Amino acid sequence: MVNEVVVGLDIGTTKICAVVGHINDEASLEIIGVGASPARGVRKGIITNIDQAVLSIKQAIEAAEAMSGSKIDSVIAGISGSHIQAVNSHGVIAVRTKEIGKNDIDRVMENARAISVSPDRDIIHAISQEYIVDDQSGIKDPMGMSGVRLEVKAHIITGSVALVQNVIKSCNRAGLDVSDIILEPLASAKAVLTGDETELGVAMVDIGGGTTDLAVFYDDSIRYTKVLGLGGNQFTHDIAVGLRTPERQAERIKMEYASIGDWASSDDTIEVPGISGRSSREISKSTLYEIVQPRAEELFYLIKNELSANGFEARMTGGVVLTGGGSMLDGMVIFAEEFFNIPARVGVPYSITGIKDMVDGPKYATAVGLVKYGLQGRDKIERKRPFGYNSIFSRMKRWFREMF
Repeated sequence: MVNEVVVGLDIGTTKICAVVGHINDEASLEIIGVGASPARGVRKGIITNIDQAVLSIKQAIEAAEAMSGSKIDSVIAGISGSHIQAVNSHGVIAVRTKEIGKNDIDRVMENARAISVSPDRDIIHAISQEYIVDDQSGIKDPMGMSGVRLEVKAHIITGSVALVQNVIKSCNRAGLDVSDIILEPLASAKAVLTGDETELGVAMVDIGGGTTDLAVFYDDSIRYTKVLGLGGNQFTHDIAVGLRTPERQAERIKMEYASIGDWASSDDTIEVPGISGRSSREISKSTLYEIVQPRAEELFYLIKNELSANGFEARMTGGVVLTGGGSMLDGMVIFAEEFFNIPARVGVPYSITGIKDMVDGPKYATAVGLVKYGLQGRDKIERKRPFGYNSIFSRMKRWFREMF
């Protein structure tokens, strides 16, 4: 694996980001290139215009190639969007040889994958949470153990076949092969969560431009995933409408002046540019607070309802980790601590070397996590992938060649 180059491609609502990394001679993940471009043809994590998306992907890849000095022809692509659904499943088989082997693990995972899925959807990930051997639970890897009955609790993630196809097709048109598809919240978690957090119980909240990804971990396993249709762009839109200013100015005002939490109220003033050449005017920062605060409360209420409805609130000993570009809003972490009454922090990529200052921020969590999956988690992914994943993935790519 040393010096093998892997590229993570995060196709987000506001930006498309490519991160290039490899394992160096010291066995560390070294980031050697980063490229980003404004996202075009993408809405709420879903590609809506392939031609525009291809242009954005090419720009990001070209910038990453120039920085890394590497020719990029293959990527690990992230996928998200409201079409993503997840359920927890259970599989059970009889062990034929009394000693559990790889074939038994494959068979029990196949049994867990036997859920009802509509024809327009397919399984993206089937991830084992724990194995049970002859009623002995809490087993992470049953390989080689003796037993006559093997069970697995698994987390099954499905997505729209057509929307996955659009991601792969856009990359192919940009001259790239897609070596793997990874759910973006899993990638972000790989980049920013610690082992202690995933063991104790943690909610990772990735606030992107168009959506917010929620992933819950405890006992070192993924337990719940949900994509919420509200992200940082909604804050920007609220400011643009409330202050009657263009969206690009609203984004600047949000990042420079907006704050979340009661302490953000202030009589200090800021200048707001007008629309279509109209004169600018001044408003108080407390007015800006009154615009963004309700949206932050709405987002956190949605998250809290998901945690409560699924019985996770008592399991969040490790707190909540905010990541993604939307987590950079001033006061968001402090407000999260008060709202959820648990510790909170901003999640940034860790355990990386190289030009790490270029990705030292929550908005790069997904792209760095994709690289980490490709370089450090490959064996684990192969074991946890749904049985037959490679054939399904190959079939998808063959469909594209036949249809287009």
